[in-house]
Amino acid sequence: MRIKNLFIAVFAVFVMVGCKTNPFTGEKNLNFVSNDQIFPAAFAQYDQFLAENKVVTGTSEARMVKNVGQKIVTASERYLNANGYQGYLKDFAWEFNLVDDEAVNAWAMPGGKVVAYTGILPVAKDETGLAVVMAHEVAHALADHGAQRMSAAQLQQLGAVAGTVALSGKSDQTQQIFAQAYGLGSQLGVMLPFSRSHETEADRIGLTLMAIAGYNPDEAAGLWRRMAEQNGGQAPPEFLSTHPSSTTRINNLTQWAPAARAEAAKYGVTSFK
Repeated sequence: MRIKNLFIAVFAVFVMVGCKTNPFTGEKNLNFVSNDQIFPAAFAQYDQFLAENKVVTGTSEARMVKNVGQKIVTASERYLNANGYQGYLKDFAWEFNLVDDEAVNAWAMPGGKVVAYTGILPVAKDETGLAVVMAHEVAHALADHGAQRMSAAQLQQLGAVAGTVALSGKSDQTQQIFAQAYGLGSQLGVMLPFSRSHETEADRIGLTLMAIAGYNPDEAAGLWRRMAEQNGGQAPPEFLSTHPSSTTRINNLTQWAPAARAEAAKYGVTSFK
């Protein structure tokens, strides 16, 4: 019982002290992994990925990826500085690369390391479509989603250990049932919704950033319509997925676009590409 109580106490301490304010939402997010811990590892993994894949350089498309990414970062700095978060980006080392791969994908690592695959360019269609993608990825990095997922995974593991300790005197069958139920329940009930909430948050933050950067936020929903067409409607049910459904994203982005325009107007941006 003492060990069980210890795990509960440790869990509570993690939740209480392991929080960081999201500069875009003002909310406290679970995060007890510091930049000093996660950034060096992310930078090393990014460099390794680039060394093992074909990075496109010297083309108009590669330059567009870098230019659009930098415009989104500049918009981020404007927003952060205007809202009392000067110095928030001091540990970031932004890098935007285009990789020769047919996958319709892009991703970001903690600290500002971003990759877009050539396969996503036809779906993006133009610079504004690419801005939707890049702003979404920049938003993931800015909101510390990687560190939050690591923090949640550690708590998930802690919960499993606490449950195992609490049931140590029970039968093997009871312990096995707990392990299966906990694994499925924590994945479907906690981890997947957690991941979907990150995607939704990155969509909304990204929409604001692309608008401040001068890109039309009304075009974001169009990108996701094209993405849905690209996938041919083949996607798992939303509750089994790490991402919201295309329909959910399209509806959200359509609803949020006017607010993104209004936010951009605060920075003197009233016309869009």
